Parts: sequence; C-alpha cells; structure tokens
Amino acid sequence: MSVSGFPAPGVDVAELTVVRHGQSLSNELLIAANQAGIAEVDGLPARDADVPLSARGEREAAAVGRWAASLDNPPDLVIASPYLRARHTAQAAVDALAAVGRAPEFRLDDRVRDREIGILTLLTEARLRVAYPEEVARREATGFLYYRPPGGEAHTDMAIRLRSFLTDLGEAAAGRRVLVVAHDSVVVMLRYVIEGLLEADVAEIAASGGIKNASVTRWERRGWALRLTLFNDVAHLSLEHSQDA
Repeated sequence: MSVSGFPAPGVDVAELTVVRHGQSLSNELLIAANQAGIAEVDGLPARDADVPLSARGEREAAAVGRWAASLDNPPDLVIASPYLRARHTAQAAVDALAAVGRAPEFRLDDRVRDREIGILTLLTEARLRVAYPEEVARREATGFLYYRPPGGEAHTDMAIRLRSFLTDLGEAAAGRRVLVVAHDSVVVMLRYVIEGLLEADVAEIAASGGIKNASVTRWERRGWALRLTLFNDVAHLSLEHSQDA
C-alpha cells in the first residue's frame, strides 16, 4: 500500500482500538446465499439496524469480551454503534471488563453506525442484479469509495461523520484508551481519515478480503498523530473458529 495523503492530527487519545462486531445473521445468510447464487433470503428483519448476531457471532462476541478482560491496559471508554449486532458485541466486552473490576464508561454513538445503503439494504447479489442492474453497473463504474446507492451513503459520506466523531473524541477523551465496536465500513473509513489514505489504498483494503468479524484494529499515539499498530487481527478467535471448522 502506498499512502500519499496526510494523517489526521488532533485526535488526542492515548489509544484507539476498533473491533468489528461478531458475525451477524445477515453476514451468515447473505454470504451463503451469494455463494450459492440464491436471490431471496428469509429470516432477516426489515431494518439493518435490527439484525442480531448469529450463533457464531455470539461466540465471537464472548471471545472479544475475554480478549478485552485480558489486556494489561484495557479501554476505559467503550463506544458502540447503536446497531444491535454492534451493541451486543460491545456489551460482551463491557461485561467482561466489569467482571474483573475494570468496568469502562459505555456510550452509543450514531456516527459509528454502518454505512447506509438505501434501496440495496439486505439484498443478495443475485437479487440486486435482477432488480437494479443499472445500479450494479453504476457501482462498478464509480468504484468502492465514491459510489452512493439511492437513499444511501457513499463511503466518503461516512468519512464526514467519522471526522466529526474523531474531533469530538479528541476533545472529550484526551489521554484515554478508547474501544469502538462498530462495522467493517467504519474500520476502513477510520483508516482513510486517520491515516490520510487515498482511493487506491481503500480499494486495496476492500480487495484484500475485507474486515473480519470480531477483528481488532488499533492506533496508538506516537508524537502528534495516531499510528496504526494492529490491523484486522483475529488471533483471539482461534478457539471459536476451530469450533466452526
């Protein structure tokens, strides 16, 4: 990856760790449907915000909790997306930390919600290609970073709300260790904002397989900026993944 932008200064936290939520029911069902070329999926709620964790996701959330409780320097502030799958993953970490006498402050923040994808929400790829072929073509022509589905957001729209989030975080949590539990698009776009990535850098991350469920990404303050020290790490999930093998 070749980065030619400028990293974002002024996020005055000691450490920022971002965890993607555990596997959700939509992750499980839509991935299986896309791999099989199935157009319709049953069993999902109407709103993306209400999608729960899958059984595997519940185990991954528990593993995130054990990981958080094992840290020598655990977070003292946990912030989660209000979406159900992220809230439940974050709560597992908060509960595990409280159980070892290190209960953090816990907040929800709508600015770290998942990307809004409008009319494409919870559609399989096969259904999308039948119902909205013009959107498939526009998505491919516009590219990962700038494509905005009808009624939804481009990733660059997410960057605007995440810049606001980071600005407020730097003012309200100076010197603190912060854990954010959110979504794959949030992890990618925080890298974009914090590290000054460019379109090609973001496309490379997306093409590399994406952000894994319950993975850990961390930046630590080094001088005047946050520096990436861990990315998309799932070492803490080895036992859970062995159970699914």
